[in-house]
Amino acid sequence: MPKQRKTSNSSSDPGSSPAFPDFSSDSDHEQPAGLSLADHFLIAMPSMLDPIFGGTVVYLCEHNTSGALGVIINKATDMTVENLLSRIDLQLEIAPELSTKRLPATHDMVLYGGPVQSDRGFVLHAPQGDFSSTLPVTDAVAMTTSKDILEAVARGQGPDQMLVSLGCAGWGAGQLEDEISRNGWLTVKADTAVLFDLPLEQRFVAALKLLGIDPLMLSAEAGHA
Repeated sequence: MPKQRKTSNSSSDPGSSPAFPDFSSDSDHEQPAGLSLADHFLIAMPSMLDPIFGGTVVYLCEHNTSGALGVIINKATDMTVENLLSRIDLQLEIAPELSTKRLPATHDMVLYGGPVQSDRGFVLHAPQGDFSSTLPVTDAVAMTTSKDILEAVARGQGPDQMLVSLGCAGWGAGQLEDEISRNGWLTVKADTAVLFDLPLEQRFVAALKLLGIDPLMLSAEAGHA
């Protein structure tokens, strides 16, 4: 299963406020010898019995010869965005009901992005704003790990589309490819409508439908897009 991947040289004590590491300089963004799966969904197969990753959809932000990094997009924590802002000593400067931003409403749930650095924030968003630690994924999606994006949210100036997660999922060199070959995951090109617009509980089925698969007919047999 995905292993812990260092995203920062710093560490945080249990119970401390989430930190936002800069992992965007963590690699040289080499393309792998095979197909890069950045900007793809990983959809857990029925054979994926792991309690963390079973039934999940992962958005892959980075995939190169050093490994892969992504965020689970269909598991919520018990924390809202407003709660998270409070935990890191940020106060909303506008009333949530007066915000013209569609996302993220401050009552939106913070996601559980994965077991790697689960006390740290990883924000997937439309590439708006100039933040200090952003990894561009595509023209439509970026990932930011610096606190300044949440400062912008508190001011009502965050990106129009975004989701906030604590933690991420990481794979070492060749590990993800091995899991796919052993039928752990289906893969499909990501759709930003699934990523940003759909309720969490609809994302797994919607991701399968991108492959033309009825989830009732899904088996443990291998298959990849």
